[in-house]
Amino acid sequence: MTTTNDDLKLNVNHREKRVTGATIWLTGLPSAGKTTIAYELAGRLHDEGHRVEVLDGDEIREFLSAGLGFSREDRHTNVQRIGFVAELLASNGVKVLVPVIAPYADSREAVRKRHGAEGTSYVEVHVATPVDVCSVRDVKGLYAKQAAGEISGLTGVDDPYEEPESPDLRIESHTQTVQESAASLYALLTERGLA
Repeated sequence: MTTTNDDLKLNVNHREKRVTGATIWLTGLPSAGKTTIAYELAGRLHDEGHRVEVLDGDEIREFLSAGLGFSREDRHTNVQRIGFVAELLASNGVKVLVPVIAPYADSREAVRKRHGAEGTSYVEVHVATPVDVCSVRDVKGLYAKQAAGEISGLTGVDDPYEEPESPDLRIESHTQTVQESAASLYALLTERGLA
């Protein structure tokens, strides 16, 4: 079989498409659906041959940010650490899905600027699920614990959550299925040449 220049160009373009990295940060309240949407999208991207990592906020807290509390300063430090790791992976061809609350606008903006300075694609997604829906979902039991007085500083209840003013995409997960939410994000990535 003879390989033509056109065949080689096709293979190179195909390979380049698969190694274009990006950070996709899903911000939103606890139990908004960030992680579920991230894993749904990760599966689709992986099946298509993309290199994908999900940086789960709980795992990061355990392994990378152990010892940090939930003060504003500690939350900022946590987000910056995650942003650093995400940019490092993305700059090496990985699609990095980051389902992390990141409650403060200035912290998220600092991560976006780091990516911009390095020339790495960054997509901010606001999973805009209302707090009353999140409290019913209560995946980790945080809302119940807060209501019972067992914990304080719950983002969106008794600690601030600064909603993104102009995210790249806003997903209202309470009005659509997980698959529909992931598909809308996939469509945006495709539009930007990232999927």
